[in-house]
Amino acid sequence: MNLDFISYPLGSFMNFIYNNLAFLSYGLSIIIFTLFIRIILLPLTIKQYQSMAKTQEVQPLIQEIQKRYKNDKEKLNQELMKVYQENNVNPAGGCLPLLIQMPILFSLYYVISSPLKYMFGKTDATINSLLDFVKAHNGAVISNLRDISIINFFSDPKNQQYLKEVSENLKPNELLNLNFLGLNLGLVPKWNPQEIMSSPLASQYWVLLLIPILAAVTTYISIKFSTSQTQSSGGNEMAASMNNSMSTMMPLMTAFFAFSVPAGLGLYWIVNNIIQVFQQMFINKYIIKKKEVVNK
Repeated sequence: MNLDFISYPLGSFMNFIYNNLAFLSYGLSIIIFTLFIRIILLPLTIKQYQSMAKTQEVQPLIQEIQKRYKNDKEKLNQELMKVYQENNVNPAGGCLPLLIQMPILFSLYYVISSPLKYMFGKTDATINSLLDFVKAHNGAVISNLRDISIINFFSDPKNQQYLKEVSENLKPNELLNLNFLGLNLGLVPKWNPQEIMSSPLASQYWVLLLIPILAAVTTYISIKFSTSQTQSSGGNEMAASMNNSMSTMMPLMTAFFAFSVPAGLGLYWIVNNIIQVFQQMFINKYIIKKKEVVNK
């Protein structure tokens, strides 16, 4: 699915943050950018969890109906619809906000991994031309991450002499400052100790190992927080089993992908997970728990 219609506006917003709020720091831009997006999406997130909480409230009734009419699908569906109507529950209510959020969250990946395209409006032809130049001068290219490879190459002091040759396609102010807390967020973390030791940037790569680890840990914590309300509300066994599987598989998948992409994307996942945990704490305390007290 082509999400350029979302990615370009988000890229312009990221560019504004980089130049005006983040002191020309790509890492700080990612943090501020992620915070803003999560705040914008908060109403949808609240609506999603409210709907999920209401669905959990009627779970005992639903389970009873499923047992009673397990051999009569028509009657089962009629009774379920009756429960939903009487309790003002939309069984798909938790999905719609999520469906709206997902394209936006996927677009963030494109913005962060392709800043030349989405932040500075470079065409694919221009980016490919710059990438060919990088390859011709023995530059290290990260597979499928053209923009980061180009920025890393031309940001290297020994390669800045080449900027004159590509001045029509790339300006010095379009070379994002990828350094954050002494780390190059354009580097892809390595897991192999031999690769790390043989690299001239070994000290950076050892520290960069923290990115996939923290991404996995924060993913696990985030999932546990997001599923805690479902479990405490008496969710069925199937839902509990799915939650347990997610809390195991998703952190492992996150760590795997964090070793395949630049550290900037790993930083985005970490920040996003941390914000999501605090959002969930807020929702649990001031939205769902407050509703439970009112109902009592």
